[in-house]
Amino acid sequence: MSYLEYAVKSTPSGFRKFLYMNWPLTLLLVSVACAGFLMLYSVAGGSWMPWAEPQMERFGLGLTAMFIIALVPIWFWRNMSVVAYLGSIGLLVVVELFGTIGMGAQRWIDLGFMRLQPSEVMKVALVMVLAAYYDWLPAHKTSRPLWVMIPVLLILIPTFMVLKQPDLGTSILLLAAGGGLMFLAGVHWAYFAAVIAAVVGLIATVFNSRGTDWQLLKDYQFRRIDTFLDPSTDPLGAGYHITQSKIALGSGGWNGRGFMQGTQSRLNFLPEKHTDFIFTTLAEEFGFVGGITLLVLYGLILIFCMVTALSTKDRFSSLVTLGIALNFFLFFAVNMSMVMGLAPVVGVPLPMVSYGGSAMLVLMAAFGIVQSAHIHRPR
Repeated sequence: MSYLEYAVKSTPSGFRKFLYMNWPLTLLLVSVACAGFLMLYSVAGGSWMPWAEPQMERFGLGLTAMFIIALVPIWFWRNMSVVAYLGSIGLLVVVELFGTIGMGAQRWIDLGFMRLQPSEVMKVALVMVLAAYYDWLPAHKTSRPLWVMIPVLLILIPTFMVLKQPDLGTSILLLAAGGGLMFLAGVHWAYFAAVIAAVVGLIATVFNSRGTDWQLLKDYQFRRIDTFLDPSTDPLGAGYHITQSKIALGSGGWNGRGFMQGTQSRLNFLPEKHTDFIFTTLAEEFGFVGGITLLVLYGLILIFCMVTALSTKDRFSSLVTLGIALNFFLFFAVNMSMVMGLAPVVGVPLPMVSYGGSAMLVLMAAFGIVQSAHIHRPR
């Protein structure tokens, strides 16, 4: 019996699919989204508009999409992986030719009722196509150079297209998620060691070139690096965002100032308080306890995804679930590191909490694939 015949035969039918859903994971997603609604209500000064109400509508739409995607057998999504990847590449080309420009970047397609950011779609499509590739590839070929180059190209093509927009944050996430999935698929560690050594060598070369005739970066780019390492050198310029963010994080203390009592956000000291820096608002109003609570919820979501990945029997379901979990982890890890000053400010939203249509809908669709893997695993 072929894999497809077995998958079709073992697929549950009717109402049992709803019973088989990972309901604890669904409850965790709803809980994190509700925390986001409260924060958007707070940063708007106690109003559901202009951010909380649209976010609730998008979450409702995303939750519906998650249920629909979850009911579709996982083998269907495996077969659609290449289509999703090529479609996402096509959307990136459309952005390059006709995309909407905002804040100096050309990243969106204006659909009228919302602005679609194709790079968000690519995050999931890349995971799907890599999982399908390694599901198809015999295990003994995983680390052979020829078969390593194919996924490398699959990763680099969208990465350079996104970097050109420019969107450094998303391009880094694509590289990290793609490389992480290759590692999970069993590619030999020596490849990753070589890449890490090359990156370290490149960074050292860049810093050593400063002040020489062969300087590799412009002076203003070195100044940006200096500001990241020490924001106090330019507190009213390039270091303003991270300085205000640290003030908000520190002023929250243990229990926080209270709901809607955060001075940094209420007095508009925080930049992008409803998107990239929304975690600082939460930490200021609910303190260390609130921040840790959100982190625990994120951690539980990852745990349930990993349990699903370990319980599935086919390679695609396992890899696509782990890839989506890795993407989710990179989302909140980079965002939290960014607002704490541990990483450069690269414009990565906090998943399920920051205001945004494309990120919310794509993330819920991705969890729909995780739910599909959970529902249709052999029992």
